[in-house]
Amino acid sequence: MKRNIYIPFAAVALLVFLLPIQVRSPYYLGVLIQVGYYSLICMGLSLLMGYAGQISLGHAAFFGLGAYTSAILTGTYGVSPWLALLAGLVIAGCVAWVIGTPPLKLKGHYLAMATLGIGEIVYIFFNAEVELTGGPSGYTQKIPYLSIRGFIFNNELKQYYLTWVLVLIILILNLHIINSRVGRALRSIHADEEVARAVGVNTARYKVMIFVLSAMYAALAGSLYAHNIQFIAPGSFDAMYSILFVTMVIVGGMGSIWGAISGAALLTLLPEILRVFHDYNILVYGCILLFIMLFMPGGIFGGYRMVWDIMNRMRTGKGEAKDD
Repeated sequence: MKRNIYIPFAAVALLVFLLPIQVRSPYYLGVLIQVGYYSLICMGLSLLMGYAGQISLGHAAFFGLGAYTSAILTGTYGVSPWLALLAGLVIAGCVAWVIGTPPLKLKGHYLAMATLGIGEIVYIFFNAEVELTGGPSGYTQKIPYLSIRGFIFNNELKQYYLTWVLVLIILILNLHIINSRVGRALRSIHADEEVARAVGVNTARYKVMIFVLSAMYAALAGSLYAHNIQFIAPGSFDAMYSILFVTMVIVGGMGSIWGAISGAALLTLLPEILRVFHDYNILVYGCILLFIMLFMPGGIFGGYRMVWDIMNRMRTGKGEAKDD
């Protein structure tokens, strides 16, 4: 792994740990916690879409599977929250493997429609199984907070650090993945699946593996969400959220893990920032997204890299001019 990858990681980690010093409002800490949940989901989607070239419009279903598994096992059956969280990861991974294998043989918009259908099936299940999930009214049993040796994560500050420590762990894991043999295989699949298969890359195995991994990231976010909010309902896991997650990845920059976090942060924080525009906030929101899509085709992170390259060229040009 390249050493310079650790520099931005250290900068982000420092920002994460220092931010609560400035942001003390429980409400805004809650918004930052939500950024953490969406960052986990978008990092998985970035691996799937930006590196493997596969489209998923069903990741809200895995987000919901993690949340409902944790809620039901702890609230109904009294299972330890951490065991319930692990169970959520396993169940989401198994479901992704079972139902994801056939659709991943598809490509393009056919794959997008298949994953959208999977998400809708799970969403209908959450609504229909009233005795198990609580149905449209939501799960009403008490969902406990997560705790470690008596230390209970029962307020926004504690939840913030718990969530973002896990985000940083997943971030460093993803950075290792994309700079490993697996990452090179995923990029080759994205570039040309037929050529990748011809040179010996097991494309089917890698596509299923990364789909399962991204589903487990979403389930982790769902479990954390359930134990923090202590109430869940199907409305938080419908198809619109799947589309939102994909939008976050595209706006941030599909070919970058950093872009996934940037997109999750922007589209979560932007509605809060634009409240000052009152009735015109949606209009301004749309204009900002339109500007990014038109003038930053590589997303926010792609735009940053473009500006950085221009500055480097200008600096290099000035240096050459002085030498002349």
